Amino acid sequence: MNRLSIYMIVLSASGIAGALVVAAFSLGYYSVWAIALCVVVGLAIAIPSGKLIAKRIKKEDPAWDARRDAPQPDLDRSRSSRTDPTE
Repeated sequence: MNRLSIYMIVLSASGIAGALVVAAFSLGYYSVWAIALCVVVGLAIAIPSGKLIAKRIKKEDPAWDARRDAPQPDLDRSRSSRTDPTE
């Protein structure tokens, strides 16, 4: 698992679990167990969705080699030598 997957899992988990907690509150479930269940279900759904989102981002990135799961070596990633942004 790479860093992008971890970031996507955290973002997905917070969104999914938050939506489930709001739904539980709107249905009248205010117990700790209902909130804990929403968090567990949100995390269980977020792990595969975060990995899927990260894989899709990398697949659509032209500078990423999806078969090797690494950046393409032939691209020049050096920054410009210009230091003055007004040029």
